[in-house]
Amino acid sequence: MIQYAFKRLIQSLITLLMVITIVFLLMRQMPEEGYFGTNYEKLDYAQREAILENMGLRDPIHVQLKNFYMQILKGDLGKSIIYRPKVEISAILKAKIPYSLKFGVATLSLSLGFGILLGISMALNKDRIWDRVGTAYIVFISAVPAAVYYLFLQLYVTDIFRLPILFNPDKPSSWILPAISMSLGGIASYAMWMRRYMVDELNMDYVKLARAKGLSNRKIMISHVLRNAFVPMIQYLPSAILYTIAGSIYIESLYSIPGMGGLLVDVIQRQDNTLVQALVLIYSSIGIFGLFLGDILMAILDPRIKLERGGTR
Repeated sequence: MIQYAFKRLIQSLITLLMVITIVFLLMRQMPEEGYFGTNYEKLDYAQREAILENMGLRDPIHVQLKNFYMQILKGDLGKSIIYRPKVEISAILKAKIPYSLKFGVATLSLSLGFGILLGISMALNKDRIWDRVGTAYIVFISAVPAAVYYLFLQLYVTDIFRLPILFNPDKPSSWILPAISMSLGGIASYAMWMRRYMVDELNMDYVKLARAKGLSNRKIMISHVLRNAFVPMIQYLPSAILYTIAGSIYIESLYSIPGMGGLLVDVIQRQDNTLVQALVLIYSSIGIFGLFLGDILMAILDPRIKLERGGTR
């Protein structure tokens, strides 16, 4: 187990190193205006070059990359240039993360709770009306662009239930629609996978054997089917939990939530290169770390996975 975890950790670190390098190279292709803010037009060529040289952006590319690595290792994400000039990026994120985290926890709770219950109900009522209703919901969420039903909820549901159309931290009712909107996709995803895994388990020989031995359906469902169906879903939970910090890019922008997701859209529009660079790296790191934790949890919780010197079998 330790050997497997170490191997997966090394693979994750290599992937992260590649992502950091690619992000660095791509950001160096961005317009240089993003390093000057509103003063770009006021500066002449010599002044611009002096500023870029002072920032190290005129050093050879390998020197810049080395300095970039060292900066990240120190935990220094740099300073904002346009969004909040000369303010540490870590300080900006510190104010944004609590909003995304609160919405993320609410979204994850709704997605897991309703998604798993819907999936279980669909599996137990396979090919019946409840299964068809759930399937129709999953197909709708998967087929229709998210922006369509997000806007529908914001424009019409706000009027029907008299809810605020934009987020206000002082109004608890303004949290309802954003949380529901964020959870719709997760509910469909968890329901789909839960149904699939449960149907697969219900068709296994050990379930037929348990029934032949006279075990009740309740005991079979709780002790065997549900437990085994949950195991494959464990792989996706760490990523889902970590992404609660990152927030929803579209929803936070739509409802004017001052979180991480809306921040990314804002700084891209303003061309704040250093802040865009930091946020892209954070999102990438969250994804890679989530996949790593998912693999480790799968190896720990699933007794069917056998770890050997050659890897996973």
